Amino acid sequence: MDILQIIVLALVQGLTEFLPISSSAHLILVPYLTDWPDQGLAFDVAVHLGTLSAVLIYFRRDIYQIAVAWLRSWRGPSTQHSRMAWFLMIGTVPVGLAGLLLADFIETHLRSVAVIASTTILFGLLLGLGDKMASKRGDQALSLDQFSWKTAFYIGVAQAIALIPGTSRSGITMTAALMLGFNRQAAVRFSFLLSIPVIVMSGGHMSLGFGAVAKVPWGDMFLGFLLSGIIAFLTIHFFLRFINQMGMMPFVWYRLVLGAGLLIFLANGA
Repeated sequence: MDILQIIVLALVQGLTEFLPISSSAHLILVPYLTDWPDQGLAFDVAVHLGTLSAVLIYFRRDIYQIAVAWLRSWRGPSTQHSRMAWFLMIGTVPVGLAGLLLADFIETHLRSVAVIASTTILFGLLLGLGDKMASKRGDQALSLDQFSWKTAFYIGVAQAIALIPGTSRSGITMTAALMLGFNRQAAVRFSFLLSIPVIVMSGGHMSLGFGAVAKVPWGDMFLGFLLSGIIAFLTIHFFLRFINQMGMMPFVWYRLVLGAGLLIFLANGA
């Protein structure tokens, strides 16, 4: 891989993993539109580890409190933090099952520009609808400490749909939370925390084929890991800081323009 390809793909992964615009779609589209060679499994693992490191570092205090509270709850009363641990587990089960059952079908039949264009537009519109609903509720919207078992399950089911390229894992989980009555901060924070087990599972699945890599490009991997991690950390920070002011509509419009552009691209026989 040349240095430009490494930088671009690492930046794309770092930016799109947590923004509601679909990282899988962009990582499929960039090589397709640039005619770059496939970046390889080793590099994919590296940039996923980079984004995982970013979310672990950013939410390190939350993760510590949740883990400690969950362990203590086995001998004492449950708390908000210990319940959050269960909510994250519940929210992860649907996507884990869907991945086991449907991964091969999705890989074979749904990794196309036509599918990405359709899901980009459809789930962009749903994100806009969820954001409008949250805006109308104002101060009446629910906060993170009002999550329930059912809420976590419904968001988990929505997350499973994100296995389809172009849907966006972060986008659909935020959409589901907003439509269930939660405010933007709650929707975003839960989506980011829920990304941790999913990225771990995704990275673990990809790593199963790592042994088949004839020559490991350690330099490319390190640079991809570092860049994707830094960009992902900054993305999380600024997204959480400014989401209440800007809302989801900038991302909705981006998705609509991208989806329309891809449909035009296909219609022109490209």
